[in-house]
Parts: sequence; structure tokens; C-alpha cells
Amino acid sequence: MKPIKAKDLLELDHRMQVVMIRQTQLLQTLVWQAGKNDYSEEPIHTKFPPNEKESGEWVVEQLLANERGHWGPLEHPSITLDCVGFVHNVMVQARTHRIGVSFDVQSQRYTGRRVLKVATGELNPEEVFYVRPEGLYLDRKGHKYEWTRNDYERQLKFCLEASERYAEGYNTQGMAEEHLRDYLPQNIRQNFVVTFSLRSALHFLDLRAKLDAQVEIQALSEGMVLVMREWVPEIFGYYEEKRLHKARLSP
Repeated sequence: MKPIKAKDLLELDHRMQVVMIRQTQLLQTLVWQAGKNDYSEEPIHTKFPPNEKESGEWVVEQLLANERGHWGPLEHPSITLDCVGFVHNVMVQARTHRIGVSFDVQSQRYTGRRVLKVATGELNPEEVFYVRPEGLYLDRKGHKYEWTRNDYERQLKFCLEASERYAEGYNTQGMAEEHLRDYLPQNIRQNFVVTFSLRSALHFLDLRAKLDAQVEIQALSEGMVLVMREWVPEIFGYYEEKRLHKARLSP
């Protein structure tokens, strides 16, 4: 049996999704304009750019290839992602990235009704709480351990019991959500919206798609990869070949 990988998690837990909700159009053309401006005698808006594909190829050849490292023009385009169903700890790790990145995170102070629905049986615990699927996992030092179906069911039971305590405090004592959330385990799912510049998205993947990163944030990174391949094909094709999963210093 092989250890669970990021792609496995996305297939086993369809509640985890990365969805693009807004993006810069013709972004490779924009990067071309920004990069070409540095060498242009005339204002760049007076220059007719090549098409999107050719712009991307120029960016790779002239700015990135052969370790040129001219990443600055990649700061102009931006992408906004809806990250859904990821565990609280992944959000905490992701939110440490602040340069060229903006976050809005689902508040546990205002979204407690989903926990109440777990307590009443309207929602299954796994819809509100994340529990690792059964399988083989690695610790930080690369040691393997087995997480069984019994382990999975036992942790779901803890989540249900926590939800029931939450509901009791809410219904019988009128406790506030910001107080009641202290009853909840850290494996609650927490949606967030994040906006990256193109450069900061690649920086994020350099750090969080590493094969020794926590597997759940690798899953977030893998979801981002699927979006980025379509959004910025030529530039990301170069990045994927030269940097993705290679744990190189960030651009």
C-alpha cells in the first residue's frame, strides 16, 4: 500500500475544491506589455502586442528561461480563487502568505448553523468536518503509519459529540458563537477566497506543493495547478517543467 497523496485526497474528498471566480484576461499579453515596456523607447500602449500564446512564449524565452529570473512583470495579472471545504489548518498555513496575496476567510463567529445541523442530523459530520480518508500516511520525518476505517469513524464520532455540545450551549444557555467555537475540533472545514498575483501564486506553489509539505495543503496546491494550467498555459508550462515540486527558492 502506497501513502495517500494530494491527488488521492482530491479524488477521495470531493468537498475540497479550488474554483476560479475572477481572473485577468489575456494575462500573458499583459506580462508581455509590462516586460517589453522596460526595453521600449515608446509608450507600451502604442505597441501592438503578439497574440496570447506568442506573448507567453516571449515571456518564457526572454524573462524566465535559462535562470534569467525576471519575475517582476508577473506581478501585474491576478487571479481570485474560491477554496472550498479545506480543513482549518490548511487555511492557517495558506494565510501565512501575505505578499501579493489577499484572503477573506469564512468566520466561525457567523457560520455556526452548519454545526447545529450536524447536531440535529440535517448534515453529516464529514460535510462540516474534515477527517483524513483511511489509508497510509507519512509523518514529518517520512515514517509511515496506517489510518484505518475504525480511526476514521472514531474521529467522526468526536466531531458529532463536539457539535452536540455546541448545540446544547447555543440552545440552552444562549452562548455566543465566538464562545461556542472553543468546543469545536481544529478539523472543521473553512472556506476562503484568495487573490494572488501570478508571481505570488507561483511563489505559493514553490513552498506549498513541495512533496514534504502537509498532504492537505499539497491538495490545495494541486487544485490550484489544475486552474493555473488553463489560465496561463505557456508560462505555467515552463514553471511546471522547471520548478513545480522541486522545492526551489521562490521567484
